[in-house]
Amino acid sequence: MEDYKLFLAFLASALLLGLLSVVFALVWVLSYREGLAWNGGLAEFNWHPLLIITGFVFIQGIAIIVYRLPWTWKCSKFLMKLIHAGLHTIALTLAIISLVAVFDFHNAKEIANMYSLHSWIGLTAVILYALQLVLGIVVFLLPFAPPSLRTAVMPIHTYSGLLIFGTVIATALMGITEKLFFALKEPPYNSFPKEGIFVNTLGVLVVAYGAVILWMATRPQWKRPCEHIFQARQRIVEGLSDDDYDNPDLEFNSDGTARKRNPKSDELDRDQLRKEIPSSFQSILPLRELN
Repeated sequence: MEDYKLFLAFLASALLLGLLSVVFALVWVLSYREGLAWNGGLAEFNWHPLLIITGFVFIQGIAIIVYRLPWTWKCSKFLMKLIHAGLHTIALTLAIISLVAVFDFHNAKEIANMYSLHSWIGLTAVILYALQLVLGIVVFLLPFAPPSLRTAVMPIHTYSGLLIFGTVIATALMGITEKLFFALKEPPYNSFPKEGIFVNTLGVLVVAYGAVILWMATRPQWKRPCEHIFQARQRIVEGLSDDDYDNPDLEFNSDGTARKRNPKSDELDRDQLRKEIPSSFQSILPLRELN
């Protein structure tokens, strides 16, 4: 149970840090900058940091760890794929809108586009993220790819997803710093103005959020068990009523038909479940026959 409590602590920390990052970004553009609008002015530019932090940082991070939420393990893998892809689609949509806001502002003010390192890496991250999403849908969500291809692509998909997420965090920090250098003149950035301290704190929150997400996404003990583990669990526990549960000879399949128990096979299923599902997580899953 201790490992499960640790997972919940990390999850709560991630949600808190992510939400605080979004709130800080909103307060920054509303209280310290020109607010929000879509008029070609600075208020339109302000959509860029707000949408990047909301979508490309916060929502993307949640999409990365959604498979690892143990109470979702009872959901079908296909449903979780839809949720995973849906969250990434929302994040990509917000990132694209934020880019449109920047280009629209630059064009209205006749400012050059794509001259800074922040813009180079940022646009590259958005393009790679879009490719990652499309390839993920084609290979893992649609039913056409053979299992061998999915197995081969999965390590690349996982690594590239984490790499893009880390790149987004770094690019966001570059953008925040760049904006402060451009915007803070009186008083200057190096005189520790309130806005500078506030936005520096936003940067720290973004880094902390990214660190927690990456830690959660790389812990093998928090990984969603394979689908066949839950098929084994269903063969053990599904379909039994309270009266039938004490019958030593009968077991009911999920379609309501009864079959003879196979003690040897069932014991193997239980052993596999114990091995692949961390003991601290077993208490939240309906494994009535596990022990």
